[in-house]
Amino acid sequence: MSTKTNQHLLLLHGALGTKDQFRSLKEKLSSEFQVHDLDFEGHGERASSEEFTMGLFTENVIAYLSAKKINKIHIFGYSMGGYVGLNVAQKHPSFVEKIITLGTKFAWTEATAAKEVRMLNPDKIEEKVPAFANKLASIHTINDWKEVVEKTASMMLRLGQGERLTEKNLEDIRHEILIGIGSKDNMVSIEESKESAEVLPNGNLRIIENFQHPIEKIDDEILSSIIVDFIKN
Repeated sequence: MSTKTNQHLLLLHGALGTKDQFRSLKEKLSSEFQVHDLDFEGHGERASSEEFTMGLFTENVIAYLSAKKINKIHIFGYSMGGYVGLNVAQKHPSFVEKIITLGTKFAWTEATAAKEVRMLNPDKIEEKVPAFANKLASIHTINDWKEVVEKTASMMLRLGQGERLTEKNLEDIRHEILIGIGSKDNMVSIEESKESAEVLPNGNLRIIENFQHPIEKIDDEILSSIIVDFIKN
C-alpha cells in the first residue's frame, strides 16, 4: 500500500469550470500527495471584476502557494489549467516541480481562436443547450455565468492575437513535463500536442487511448495512475 508523501500537487481546472470538477480525482490522489485545488478568479464561488488573462490566473496560483507557504509543487492542469501551469513554470520557475497537462490547446492563432469563440455565445448556449446553461449557472454562483463565458471568449481571442506561450517561451521551461492528449479529443489535436512536447526541453507526449476532451468523461482511475507514475518515476 502506498503512503502519502510530503509532495504537494495542485490541480488546475479548465475554462468555464471550477475546482469541483476534480472532486473524484482529488480523492484518488490524496493517498499519494498533499493535494490542492483552487478556483481561478471569476469562477465558481470566487468573485472578480477583472478581465480573464493567463497572467491573472498565473498570479492566482502564486498567491495561493504563497498563502499556503508552499515553495515547490507539482501541477496537473486540465485544458486551460494546463496552459496556466506552463505559464506559472515559465514566469515563476522556482515554484514548480513536474507538470502534467491534459487536453491543453497550444495552437492559438486568430483562426483557431475565432473557431473556439463561435461556441461561446451565451445567448446561443441558453437557446441551443439549455442544460449546459443551467449547469454553468449552478457552478458559477458569484459571477453571472454569461459574463464568465464572455470573458473566456475575450481571453481566447487575445491568445490568438499574440498573448500566448510562444515557442521561445516553451523552450525556456526546463521542468519535466508530460503533455497528455486523449486519442478521441475533438478539441485539441495530437499534432499540436506532439509539437509542443518536442519544443519543451524535457517534454514528453502521452496519447491516452479512448480519452475524450470533457473531464466528466475521463476515467479517473487511469488518469490518477498516469499522474502518480509520472511524478514518482
